[in-house]
Amino acid sequence: METANPEYTKADTLSRLFSWAMLAFLVAYLLNNTLVHAKKWPGISALFDGQFDWRSLVQLAIYAGAIALAWLFVKGKSRTMRADAATITAINTYLVRSLFWAVLFIGLADMAISFVRVEGFLPQLVNEQLAKDLARPQYRGPVVHLPLLLLGFLFGSFTRTLGFHWFALLIVIAELAIVITRFIFSYEQAFMGDLVRFWYAALFLFASAYTLLFEGHVRVDIFYSGMKARSKGFVNAFGALAFGMTLCWTIIIIGLGGKSAIIYGPLANFEVSQSGFGMYTKYLMAGFLGVFAITMLLQFIAQFLDSCADYRHLPGRREVATEIAH
Repeated sequence: METANPEYTKADTLSRLFSWAMLAFLVAYLLNNTLVHAKKWPGISALFDGQFDWRSLVQLAIYAGAIALAWLFVKGKSRTMRADAATITAINTYLVRSLFWAVLFIGLADMAISFVRVEGFLPQLVNEQLAKDLARPQYRGPVVHLPLLLLGFLFGSFTRTLGFHWFALLIVIAELAIVITRFIFSYEQAFMGDLVRFWYAALFLFASAYTLLFEGHVRVDIFYSGMKARSKGFVNAFGALAFGMTLCWTIIIIGLGGKSAIIYGPLANFEVSQSGFGMYTKYLMAGFLGVFAITMLLQFIAQFLDSCADYRHLPGRREVATEIAH
């Protein structure tokens, strides 16, 4: 039986400040990254190169302001670490849930456009200019995909299920449709396989944070299962900090580090596959890797807070059922 120790300490404040500061820094980094690559702002590095630019000062102020907001939030509210972990998990859950809706909508819409286009029906449904525009990824992305992405976040605001099981079922149905049309009707198009890959990539990468929450990832367990709750808390906190967050930041920095980076490059250029009549969603699949890193980082922050609370024997420890974890 764990002994409760609800006393709020400076260690709790430091753990909370570190966690919220990292979350705020992530938002500031993504904003500044957009300003540098999309708006051609110089970045804060220009300040150290002796090149004064007011835009660099603004970008530096964004980082400073983000950290200051995190400090004010932690100082103003003596919340428990478990409460903060629950809040961050709720934010992450909304993000993942909304993106699942968006991927569902985008997949169905893009598949429909690709179908009528490959079968030659598109000029009969829309005017000639729109038919030509829909054949360009630089048009289909902002005009078709972006509104559906926003619609996904709208749906995510009033739904309460992540929909993993239903999404997996849709992938099975899409794959089954390929089998039936190929072997019974001798019909198959590139967009059919693209839809399966698009949805499966989303399922695999978006669900990783949920799997981490319920300890479903593979753990090389030699000593861990026999440890006490305090020791497990230390191991999990150290692992989240030294390995989990480090990996996520590595993916984010390398993937968004330049105009030709593996995440930013395809997104900026609306990269598509070589099959001209397939789905125009390849650039979004590159973005899935960024979503994976960001959602996993958020969940590692929440795990770090929960683990610190476990180390301190604070009440409210979450027990994960064995059948769910494995």
